Amino acid sequence: MPPFFESLRQLGPWLADRGEPPFRAAQIRRWLLERQADDWGSMTDLPSQLRDALADAFPLWTTRTIRRATADDGTEKLLLGLADSRSIESVLIRGSKESKEKTDSSAVPKATCTFCISTQVGCGMGCRFCASGLDGLERNLTTGEIVEQILKLQQLLGGNERLAHLVLMGIGEPLANLDAILPALKWIRNILSARRITLSTVGLPTAMDRLARECPDYRLAISLHAPNDRLRNELVPVNAKVGGLPKILAAADRYFAASGRRLTFEYVLLGGVNDLPEHAKQLARLLAGRTAFVNVIPYNPVAGLPFQQPTAKSQKTFRRILEESNIQVRFRLRKGDQIHAACGQLRQDARHA
Repeated sequence: MPPFFESLRQLGPWLADRGEPPFRAAQIRRWLLERQADDWGSMTDLPSQLRDALADAFPLWTTRTIRRATADDGTEKLLLGLADSRSIESVLIRGSKESKEKTDSSAVPKATCTFCISTQVGCGMGCRFCASGLDGLERNLTTGEIVEQILKLQQLLGGNERLAHLVLMGIGEPLANLDAILPALKWIRNILSARRITLSTVGLPTAMDRLARECPDYRLAISLHAPNDRLRNELVPVNAKVGGLPKILAAADRYFAASGRRLTFEYVLLGGVNDLPEHAKQLARLLAGRTAFVNVIPYNPVAGLPFQQPTAKSQKTFRRILEESNIQVRFRLRKGDQIHAACGQLRQDARHA
């Protein structure tokens, strides 16, 4: 039999064939998603014979933790080895605020955390400033490998912490792997609502339209990084292949119409490259009239790449121009750069496997 997380759709029929009641599937989900069970034997409210049968039929894990790194700001990064000896990275980002959500008047608020997971081994988009694509694309991750990242990160949470957001912003282009991603996210929605899940894309119009048709429940973040096609073709080479900014923005508008969720546009600010006042003005004109939010990410250095961080002055000017143009904007706080876990620094690092 295949590993369990490659067989999610088979669990219900498999249990039914054995005469098990329907609530068994929910029990198994709770053990894996909420109680961080690491093996079938620990699921003590399942009959022992069923646990033995599950262990024989479904190997639970295909990934293994090769390395766990922790930054001073609490960010943690896992280097996970895959069954074919390749590797990926996943990140736990701890929030500084506590949730005010309570299940009852005596509940203690829990600190909120974000999981950032990978969707491919390597990346084929070729963004010039990003470490994830330096070695190109090797393959898509499977549904199981996507789910397992989330469960591995769950196991790092303390008793006063909870998963609040899931972002598919790690290694790879999520919309290039929708066949594996959509069933994985459907399963994860047992513990996390769709509005707390964000898919990040460089802008693949055909895939954006498919997502709008099949599952417009998630938040969508479009990585622009440039306000015009000339510059974007240089920084994000796939831009020209997909028809440029007009087609990407048209697909983004269609997704907004289908989902009703505000779009996020991400913009990595590269010193002296795309951070000039003229770029901010062009970006404001590009997004004018849209229900949108701009997430500006000051460049996180990557060894061997020629880009520089923007100056404090250029960041301040860039923000001022956008705000004066009535564009909602936030500058992302850098977290995890000490362990190369910040945006743009993740890389499939087989050299350390």
